[in-house]
Amino acid sequence: MLAPKPLLAAALLMLLAGFALPAAAQEEHLAILRGKFQADLTEIVDAYEGVAGLIVVDLTTGDRFTVRDGMIFPQASAIKVPILLELFRRAEAEPGLLGKRIEMTDEVRTAGSGVLQVLTDGGSALSLEDYAIYMVLHSDNTATNVLIDELGMDAINALSAALGAADTHLQRKMIQPEESARGNENLSTPRDAALIMERIATCDLPMSEASCLRVREILEIYKGGPIRTPVPASIPIAFKPGGITGVATVWALVGLPDRPYVISVMSNYGGNGGAVIEAASAAAFDYFSRLSGVTEYGTRVPLDIKRRVRGGNE
Repeated sequence: MLAPKPLLAAALLMLLAGFALPAAAQEEHLAILRGKFQADLTEIVDAYEGVAGLIVVDLTTGDRFTVRDGMIFPQASAIKVPILLELFRRAEAEPGLLGKRIEMTDEVRTAGSGVLQVLTDGGSALSLEDYAIYMVLHSDNTATNVLIDELGMDAINALSAALGAADTHLQRKMIQPEESARGNENLSTPRDAALIMERIATCDLPMSEASCLRVREILEIYKGGPIRTPVPASIPIAFKPGGITGVATVWALVGLPDRPYVISVMSNYGGNGGAVIEAASAAAFDYFSRLSGVTEYGTRVPLDIKRRVRGGNE
C-alpha cells in the first residue's frame, strides 16, 4: 500500500534535508575560517602606526576581504602596472611597438630607482618591451618615463578607467619632487588595484590572450619584497610594489595551486610600511594554504589525486 501523498512528500523533504546537512555544516566551518581571516586583516591594519587599507580576493569563490579598500593612496612605483598594460594593449594595433628601440641618453635618464641611469650616454638602445621589463623587475624610473613619453598619460589613464579603476590616476612622471610637493601624486585605491589584478588573472583585458599572458609573465619575474617574504619561492606572484618616504603599496596576484588570490595593500603617514604588507601577505597565505588541496570536509589530499578523481589533468 502506497503512503499517503502528504506523508510521502514529508519523507522526501527529510531525505533531501539529510543530504543537505553535511554541506550546510561545512559552510559553517568555512564561515568561521573567513571570519578569523577578516579579523586578522582588520587587526593588522588597525595596528599600523600610519594609515593603511587592503583587499584580498579569493579567485575561486569571489569572496572579498576588505579593510578601508576604497581609500585613495599615493602609489609610488605600483602605478607602473597600468603603464605595462597600456604598452601591450597598444601593441595589438601597432605590431612593431614592442620592438621599437629608444637610445639611452642623458635626455631620457632619470634618477631614483633602477639601473639604466648609470649606463653611458648613447651607449645602448633598448626595445620598449625591454624597458617594460626594467620598469617591473628593477622599478626603473628611466624606463618608466620612456614608456610614459611613448604612450602618453591620457591613454594610460583612459585604460585604467575602461577597466573600471576610476580612482587610478597617473598624474606625473617618476622623480618629480616639485610636482610631489604640490600634491600632484599618482593615485589609486586597494579596490582599483585588485580589480586590475583580477582582470590580469582572467585575461579580461582589451588585448589578446598571448599579450595578457606576457604581461603576467613579466610581473611574475622573480623579485623580492614584503609581499614575497612569507610565500615560498616555488609559488609565482605577479606583483608590483611601490615605496616612497611614508608610503608603501603593492598590487599582487598569487598563483597558489588550486587557490589563487589577489591582494593589494596600501599605506601612508607611516614609517615601516613594508611591515603591514608582509603581515597581510603572511595572513593571506596562511588562510589560502588551508583551503588549497582540501576536500569539502577540510581533509588535505595531494592536488594530483584531486585532479585525477575529478577527471582533470595537467
